[in-house]
Parts: sequence; C-alpha cells; structure tokens
Amino acid sequence: MRYLITGGGTGGHIYPALAIAKEIENRHRDAEILYVGTAKGLESELVPREGLDFKAIRVRGMPRKIGKDMLLAIKELALGINDARRIIKEYRPDIVIGTGGYVCGPVVYIASRRGIPTVIHEQNAFPGVTNKILSRFVDRTLITFEESRGYFKHPERVLVTGNPIRGDLMEVDRDKAYMELEISRNIPVVLSFGGSGGQRSLNEAMLHVIEMNATKHNMQIIHVTGNRFYDEFMQDIELMGIELGKNIRIMPYFYDMPKGLNIADLIITSAGAITLAEVSAIGIPSILIPKGYTAENHQEYNARAFEDEGAAHLILEADLTGENLNESIYEIIYDREKLSSMARNSRRMGRLDAAEEIVDIIDDLTR
Repeated sequence: MRYLITGGGTGGHIYPALAIAKEIENRHRDAEILYVGTAKGLESELVPREGLDFKAIRVRGMPRKIGKDMLLAIKELALGINDARRIIKEYRPDIVIGTGGYVCGPVVYIASRRGIPTVIHEQNAFPGVTNKILSRFVDRTLITFEESRGYFKHPERVLVTGNPIRGDLMEVDRDKAYMELEISRNIPVVLSFGGSGGQRSLNEAMLHVIEMNATKHNMQIIHVTGNRFYDEFMQDIELMGIELGKNIRIMPYFYDMPKGLNIADLIITSAGAITLAEVSAIGIPSILIPKGYTAENHQEYNARAFEDEGAAHLILEADLTGENLNESIYEIIYDREKLSSMARNSRRMGRLDAAEEIVDIIDDLTR
C-alpha cells in the first residue's frame, strides 16, 4: 500500500503528519510512505530525519491583497499543481492525507480529482483556509475540536479524532524525570514556554513573575524563552538586578519537554494545537496566552475551547501583564481543589488514541 502524506509550513501541521506516518508504519510493515512538502519549509528538515522519503513542490501562501506578491503566488500555485500532478502520476498512491498548510492544496486537490481516496486533518478550532477549501473535495475531514465542524462544507464527512501526539510523551517515567531534571516533587512546578519559537509578550510578563518569586521557595519555575529571545531576556534579568535562586530555571530551548510536561503542575503557554493536544493528553491545568498574530487568530479559538471546558485560564496578549499573570498563577497553583478540577477537565479533553483512530479511517477508505 502506498501512502502520500502532505503538510507543512509549521510544526503544527508537520508533527501530526509524522505521528500518522509512524502509526501507519507500526501497523503496516510493508507500507510505502512518501511525504510531499516544500523545499524551504520546516518539513524539508524534519521529515528526512524520520527516515521518510520526501519530495518538494513549488507553492507559496496566497497574500490577502492584490499586487505583485499575489501574481507571484498564483504563478507558483500553477507550478505546484503541475508538480503535484507529476508526483501523483509517478508514485500512484492508494490514498493521500493532508494535515494543513498551503502545500496541501495542489496535492490533495489533484488526488481527489483523480478519484484517489483523500483525507485532511485540521488541528485548530478555527480551520485554516486551505482545509476549508479542500473539505469540498475530500472523502473525510478529520477535526480536533468539535467547535470547528460548522466551518466545513460537508459536515456529514467530518469526524472528530483529536490531534495525534508523539508517542514518547506518554512513556515518561515521572520518578526518573524529577531526578534527571533535579526538580523537587514536593514543591509546585510551573512550566512556561511560548511555543517552539518563544513569545515576546510572555517573556515580558515572566520577568515580573520571576522577580516576584526568585527568592521564594514555595514554587519552582522553568521558563523557556525561545532561542531568539534568550540573550535579551537574560540581559533584562541582569539589568533588573534579579538574583536567581535554585527554584528558577531559564533556558532558550527545552530538549526534555516530554519530561517537563509530565512533572509540571501548571503550564503557561500560547495555544498552539500540538501543545494543547499534549497538555490534555497528560491532563495538565494551563494558563493560555494565545498569540494574536496567528492566521485567522486560530490560537484564541483553541484557547477558548479549553477555557469553556474549565481546563484552562485565558489571558489575551492585549490584557497580559506581569502582575495579572503572577496573580493568576497563585490563584491556581495554591488552590488544590481548583488545580485538581482543571486537571480532570484537561484530561477529559485529551485524546490518546487520535493517531490510531485516524489510521483506522484511512484503512477503511483503502479497503
């Protein structure tokens, strides 16, 4: 069986695709998988590392305003359609799976027009433009949030599966994680990070939080600045005269994130779909600060879905200050009943079997 998977641009589109590919490989040892992305996208780096065959097509995002960039994008789209047509003709996939990003458009569309079974997966509560268009043509539209069902043209083809997550997340030995990270299990742990690239607004607010808690011993804080913000953040720490105690840890990137998530009592983060899938799989209470500049403001929709279920506390970037963030942390972390309730609600939203369910649907379409 030949599977063609496409998705790119951000980790939010790529990691679900890789999780689906991994489940296909685990279930079907003779499966052939080809991943189609763009030459300059993050997928061109991540996919080959996973041992998957990779091919690129020429395509770029469509700007909202008419002008030179739009003409270039239309030209690239035409080239991308030809690239997709050629790859599909040569590879002859039995099914095509798209996980979002503009690269999916030409590939999934051409496959659907050729009568090849097609599936798309939407990670966010507010769907991306490409997936909304493709839902008119595909056999199944798989969604993470029930809230997004109404945005698609054919709701009878829409199924809620959740967002597939990396397998190592649920295999962490918590006792070893506390020991290896040198974290006390008797003091509450707050883990804050603004997605893989960091978040300036969160960093600015966390400066105050760290200042207020740097010499206290009733809270442990792990703050991940993002590589591009780390030097600036540490300079601000020095300029503010903050002396960091052993309870505060600041790093540019957290390579042991699965361990960190498993020992955290409270997460502070933006509202990317992958992060929320992992947070809810473990069942962690969260303070969500959605990035206001994401496409279609989808992170706010994601965050509100969690807030509505009592799994998270929402603070918009426009309202965020160090003072109200610190106050929110204290209101949650030291209220054991509230913390437990949020954890239960978070866990209830989690889907540990999303990848398995998605591949079940793929198998049904290829029988």
